[in-house]
Amino acid sequence: MKVYITAPMEDPRDARTLFPRFEEIGYDGAFSFESKHDPFLPLVLAAEHTKTLQLGTAVAIAFARNPMNLANLAYGVQLISGGRFWLGLGTQVRPHIEKRFSMTWSRPAARLREVVLAIRAIFARWEGRAELHFEGEFYRHTIMIPAFDPGPNPFGPPPIYTGGFGPRMTELAGEVADGFMAHPFSTRESLLTNTLPALERGLARAGRRREHLDVICPALVVTADREEEFERVKRAARKQLAFYGSTPAYRPTLDCHGWGELQPELNRMSKQGKWDEMTGLISDEILETLAVVGPRGLIAAKLRERFDGIADGMSLTHNRAPDPDHWADVVAELKRPA
Repeated sequence: MKVYITAPMEDPRDARTLFPRFEEIGYDGAFSFESKHDPFLPLVLAAEHTKTLQLGTAVAIAFARNPMNLANLAYGVQLISGGRFWLGLGTQVRPHIEKRFSMTWSRPAARLREVVLAIRAIFARWEGRAELHFEGEFYRHTIMIPAFDPGPNPFGPPPIYTGGFGPRMTELAGEVADGFMAHPFSTRESLLTNTLPALERGLARAGRRREHLDVICPALVVTADREEEFERVKRAARKQLAFYGSTPAYRPTLDCHGWGELQPELNRMSKQGKWDEMTGLISDEILETLAVVGPRGLIAAKLRERFDGIADGMSLTHNRAPDPDHWADVVAELKRPA
């Protein structure tokens, strides 16, 4: 199983040192994240300072851009990286699309599907395989003159991954994407009950098989070397899970374990600003089911147990700038033959 890391950064200039260290440690790939900076910028620097590390966005917000803009960015990073780039796309939520980006929100699954198909049509024109004539419900691309045509990419167009949680977004990946990025608010049971069947429905709709789709699952890992640090990390994880659990769209994961009624309670408390009280509702059982929890020496085995037979790769996700060596021993263990 491939091992990746998602590394949002306070300063994109840190990519010059951070990503090469990921490569030295043995990660198969590293992703940027759309937060305080554009996710494509650090990957340009990372491409210049790495040789083998797979690079990708996990995720870039599709609806903050348009298919032509995304195609140009993806083609450029693919060229600079020597063919090591994945374009990972996600939707964000309506308030951010409309109020932060001042862009249009409507029928997100159908719109994201069209974004992927439009980008593919643009790539086909640049690769010399077809004229550009894409006319959809949301996007229209029907002109490409030589002055704006980069021509065939020597490394080919980059693969397109989509992120999602609900059944429609998950089916979409199975139907049109090269890969799927799951949400960290998932358990082995929810992946088996909700995610994999939705992917299979999408694959069947497109006449594809499971081997045609790369599935990457993120992991919230809770471990530490000292007991006091372990308790601090556990509390941080409870806070993150309480935040996720307050979102109505994520209730299906809780329903898989009979905890569905916790979601509206967390939602109610979030609207009252009771963030500390919410954290207290995440019991040890819930924490250990949603996160990968344990002594450091057992984490690699627990990660394999969580994702074996489900994912082609796992991503160790950080919500702040990580110490590159933080998971080095876990990565080394995961890379050893089972």
